[in-house]
Amino acid sequence: MDMTGQERIEAPIETVWRALNDPDSLRACIPGCETLEKTSDTDMAATVVLRIGPIKARFEGAVELSNLNPPRSYTISGEGKGGIAGFAKGGADVSLAEDGPGVTLLSYQVKADVGGKIAQLGSRLIDSTARKLATQFFANLGSQLARQPAST
Repeated sequence: MDMTGQERIEAPIETVWRALNDPDSLRACIPGCETLEKTSDTDMAATVVLRIGPIKARFEGAVELSNLNPPRSYTISGEGKGGIAGFAKGGADVSLAEDGPGVTLLSYQVKADVGGKIAQLGSRLIDSTARKLATQFFANLGSQLARQPAST
């Protein structure tokens, strides 16, 4: 599955960068995220519960940040195992650009693969679920940053 998109976020680029690198901010924004803990400067461990069609699974896995170019871009990649439901792995290239005073344009390009029972659901359902989760993540991120004082 490949997916690209852009989101305008009403916050300065430095604020968006900090949020995208902060485990607490990410945990609050990722749909179904139960835990997200930093294990090093560029690695995190995560537990996420997702429902894709009739299958609900708890994925446990690792997330790695690479190609860091603060505060402009990075690559985030990960792999999670969902037991009998299967696995998911993939990554996203994320870039930030100023889009006017106090506004950031976030662009992303995602590549992901799934296997096991989840893969049997069909690409249409998986793609629509992934798009829904991405939309929800960015809505959560925008709301979270809008609630922060302007000085952050």
